[in-house]
Amino acid sequence: MIAANRDFDLFDLIIAGGGLVGASLACALGGRGLRIGILEAHPFGSRNQPSYDDRSIALSYGSKRIFSAMGIWSTLTNDASPIRHIHISNRGQFGFTRLHSDEAHTHALGYVIENRVLGQALAARLQQLPDVQVISPARVVDLNNEGEFATVTAETAQGPEQFTARLLVAADGHDSSVRQLLNVGVRETQYEQSAIIANVTPEKFHNDVAYERFTDTGPLALLPLTEQRCSLVWTVRPAQVEAMMAWSDEEFAAHLYDRFGARLGRFVKIGKRAQYRLSLLEAQQHIKPRVALIGNAAHTLHPVAGQGFNLGLRDVAALAQVIHEAMHNKQDIGAMTVLENYLRWRAADHARVVAFTDFLARVFTQPWTPVARARNAALLLVDFLPPAKRALLRQSMGLAGKLPRLARGLALD
Repeated sequence: MIAANRDFDLFDLIIAGGGLVGASLACALGGRGLRIGILEAHPFGSRNQPSYDDRSIALSYGSKRIFSAMGIWSTLTNDASPIRHIHISNRGQFGFTRLHSDEAHTHALGYVIENRVLGQALAARLQQLPDVQVISPARVVDLNNEGEFATVTAETAQGPEQFTARLLVAADGHDSSVRQLLNVGVRETQYEQSAIIANVTPEKFHNDVAYERFTDTGPLALLPLTEQRCSLVWTVRPAQVEAMMAWSDEEFAAHLYDRFGARLGRFVKIGKRAQYRLSLLEAQQHIKPRVALIGNAAHTLHPVAGQGFNLGLRDVAALAQVIHEAMHNKQDIGAMTVLENYLRWRAADHARVVAFTDFLARVFTQPWTPVARARNAALLLVDFLPPAKRALLRQSMGLAGKLPRLARGLALD
């Protein structure tokens, strides 16, 4: 959906970034009387053929609720693999924790879906919304957020163009151009870890179990996918990456078996591998006059426990409700009083999830023997103490804290 001949350049809402988070916000608010523009730097909505190597994302149960309330989940059910069990363990130690969907009285604790499938579902919904226009490719190069409107200059296929809106939302990722143009500082911590990701096929069926295995180099996660595949996220030291990427598939499979263990048998197929450095990034301001930051533009997390996209999707749900309520009350959706409502709502969830993932990333790679013993005791304690397990379940499922309507499975109105 590329707007070559746009109906308007004056929008109520401009979303910088048409990835999964930005497109989700447009879908949540589309059809509610807002003129919405999406500025996306890359070609939008391409429909590549399915691939064994498609990257995947873990959706919490709360994220499933959000997509259900938006009317999108029904298009995803055939492609989403349920996580009915989570098995958390510490390599070389006896401690473990098991989480089951029966304990949460749900069909699944979460789901794993290929990014491509989710992206195509969101693109299809946007095509049904005449009040949403996607300008692609369009890269934000300048902005002015003073006064009653935010004015954005974007480099498009036709050259530089200006767009104006009452509210600009930055959903343009870890290296957000909007955040940089606003001179919003960041707190960034390098974990001295890299993640190697790939799709793999084990000998044994995964039985809808997600495995999180902590090792001395970081967590190793295997998430259930369709067709007996698993999505692998293997955290290692940066110095190991070059050699691991150079291994043959047979060598990689053998080392993975040695690292993970025999629960799923040998690994019979290894997909294309990719790697990226891991860090924690927190924007020091999540709102500015006429601007709100969401998703990775506001916070980029360690992938442990699969919290990153789900946190961003809760940003979407809360901001959509704040904007919808402001419209209902005939308020200016870009006014600081409105944006401060969003900021107050999200602060506790942001702090909780950042602390949770940072703690796991640091403590579960600490080799000191007393710390290792404490980890084992903590895992066993959670497994046998119902209140501790319920708290972990709610956090993992994206149900902790004050939830917006979409995250409760309810429509905005």
